[in-house]
Amino acid sequence: MSHHNPALHAALAAATEDQIVLDLAGIADNHATLQRELPGVAVRFAMKACPMDAVLACLAERGAGVDAASPREIAQALRAGVPIERIHYGNTVKSDRDLAEAYRLGVRDFATDSLEDVAAIAAHAPGARVFCRLATDGDGALWGLSNKYGCSPADAVRVLAAARDAGLVPNGLSFHVGSQQMTADAWRRALDRTAETLVALRRRGLSVARVNLGGGLPALGYADRRGRPLAPPVDKIFAVIREGLERLPEVCGHPLEFLVEPGRYLVADHGAVRAHVARLTTREQPDGTRQRWLYLSVGKFNGLYEMDQLQYRLVFPAHADTSRLPAVVAGPTCDGDDAFASDGDLVEVPAGLASGDPVWVLSCGAYAISYLTQGFNGFRPLPAAWIHGQAPGGPGGRPRCHTPDRRQEVPGR
Repeated sequence: MSHHNPALHAALAAATEDQIVLDLAGIADNHATLQRELPGVAVRFAMKACPMDAVLACLAERGAGVDAASPREIAQALRAGVPIERIHYGNTVKSDRDLAEAYRLGVRDFATDSLEDVAAIAAHAPGARVFCRLATDGDGALWGLSNKYGCSPADAVRVLAAARDAGLVPNGLSFHVGSQQMTADAWRRALDRTAETLVALRRRGLSVARVNLGGGLPALGYADRRGRPLAPPVDKIFAVIREGLERLPEVCGHPLEFLVEPGRYLVADHGAVRAHVARLTTREQPDGTRQRWLYLSVGKFNGLYEMDQLQYRLVFPAHADTSRLPAVVAGPTCDGDDAFASDGDLVEVPAGLASGDPVWVLSCGAYAISYLTQGFNGFRPLPAAWIHGQAPGGPGGRPRCHTPDRRQEVPGR
């Protein structure tokens, strides 16, 4: 995890300006762990979690592909060296124009969850393979994804039958248990629903080749809104998934290929932000109490969007042994939402903080780059840098740095 990563800490200490730093060696280690825990399961990185060329290339070199959600993501993955056969269009929301562009780029695997989308795929990506996304309840996740995507098992049978009739290949089923899923039961419920759907498909004479286990695998270095460490049962989660890998082929009567779409699991704990203190203040509140506020140079609109559910881990390297005081932590913009969740606990911060002091924000390698605004309130997007364990990713022993191309589409979670 990033708070135990000497190489990442060294890169943060060497940085003199605000930036995001990713450790490719740590990301590669998590990919290797995933392959050990889920042998034979193909990895499709949910690139929205960290759309950085160096990260995509690092994972592609290790055999991973990409779960892309737009033609721009597909094009970026191709430029970074991901083979087209390892890229699928995993977004069920696709305009005709985006479908045609993805097909032109060479994508032949598309997610779907409705009859209308199937008709569009048939028209603009003839002969393509489709996999139907099943809805989940999202229970147990910090960010449930239960409403916008996915359909019922009965609908999935209709959708895949329609795909076959339209000249498409009904190739698979998928699900997503919610982002930062904290329970193993969520996968058990999703796998049960998948088994139910496979049985119903078999009755209709439909046979699929793949099951996509989706995303949701949790990062380990997070704290909740009150600062309590989150401890997801990762071993139990992997055990439940392995049970599903054995059971589902028995249910459908033939071997299945399996895919998984990790995002934050691979990158969150191996990325951090070097920020600085804007100001530590004390103000009387309307109820007469006095409240300390720590304003940082980064916040919700430049990388720390997930402060609605997380209390980001902060390190103050210039104040290791000083006394601490409770404060509300907030970002620099003129926006009331740019603060840690108001109902969360206060954060203990050094009493002697001064404007300009460095602050390290740990375990924010997931979505920090994706959630940079184009310059809300004039605060420019953070540049991003990478290291590779002890070997910095740049000349002169310094991390290699690039400024994200803000012309690119900013992906969602």
